[in-house]
Amino acid sequence: MKYNFDKPTDRRNTYSVKWDVGEGELPMWIADMDFETVPEVTAAIKVTAERGIFGYSTLPDEYFESVADFWEKRHGYRPDPSWMIYSSGIVAAISSIVRKLTAPAENVLIQAPVYNIFYNSILNNGRNVLSNDLVYENGEYRIDWDDLEAKLKNPQTSLMILCNPHNPVGKIWGRETLAKIGELCKQYGVTVVSDEIHCSLTAPGKNYVPFASVNDICADISVSCVAASKTFNLAGLQASCVIAKNPVLRHKVWRGINTDEVGEPNVFAVTATVAAYRHGGEWLDELREYLFENRRFATEILAKEAPKLYVVPAEASYLLWVDVSAYTDDSEAFAKDLREKTGLYVSDGAEYGHGGEKFVRINLATQRKNVEDGMRRLASYVASL
Repeated sequence: MKYNFDKPTDRRNTYSVKWDVGEGELPMWIADMDFETVPEVTAAIKVTAERGIFGYSTLPDEYFESVADFWEKRHGYRPDPSWMIYSSGIVAAISSIVRKLTAPAENVLIQAPVYNIFYNSILNNGRNVLSNDLVYENGEYRIDWDDLEAKLKNPQTSLMILCNPHNPVGKIWGRETLAKIGELCKQYGVTVVSDEIHCSLTAPGKNYVPFASVNDICADISVSCVAASKTFNLAGLQASCVIAKNPVLRHKVWRGINTDEVGEPNVFAVTATVAAYRHGGEWLDELREYLFENRRFATEILAKEAPKLYVVPAEASYLLWVDVSAYTDDSEAFAKDLREKTGLYVSDGAEYGHGGEKFVRINLATQRKNVEDGMRRLASYVASL
């Protein structure tokens, strides 16, 4: 491999959210990576830093063109740059969209267990969470279509937040599934916000389907949120892109993002994002190989040393979703005790809503020696129960 993802990195005492932990603790929780980013990104940031001036930044056409080019090359779909709006982050964009496209006390539909911050974006804005819980059956997840239609049909339901691919279960939604979601939402007047932040971190040989690419219905009723942040480890630079083909939707989203003042880039955001999309392809291909080898490696250790734990098969992301129901139905207590006794810090599944109470989420985007250390800590802990 050209890039060395085993290279040690020391993030302690660097104001890292992930690594601001106790001595001897191993953080495998929040979703960022312990790898150095694409070298061309670092070089672009250095050029900007060496100017020594950090004033207000504009948004050049190159920013949106780099998004369009990347999606066309990697995902077979080219959104028009004129459909795009800058936002300082996908969470910021989703919160703004919830405020702008829904009214207080209306329902925003999600599919639990799902990214925990969705709940904040809904509840903090005075809207109701309505969950079409995913069905966990035979070790895999599927959609309950009857329940989904019933909840979309509710006249109080005005927005659906789709996680595509799904976090934390790592599922890639197929074209037929997405088309059916689009048809139901169109039928009942529900707008779809598709969070596609994990879309480029798919298993080697697999790709995801952009929701808006499925058909004209999906494109017309949706707003897609994309970013380089998860893919290239740039979350701290706070840059994302919101895509809406429908001009009425796009105008409303644009007004919301600007009203909330989350539509201006910091001085490094544009150059770093463009460099990642323009030069990061080979790096990304090798990263995906490394991440899914980490997944295979972790699953193999747990199968051998903690066979009562079940790792849910995943096609996307660097997150391991582990069924701990053989030991507990209280993942919050499990994760807390695991950290106290072994120093392994993982996310408890209850954070992700109903259906997550018997799971933990583990971030595998770290050096393989850390993956081995973490899995052995987990195996030794469950052996003691």
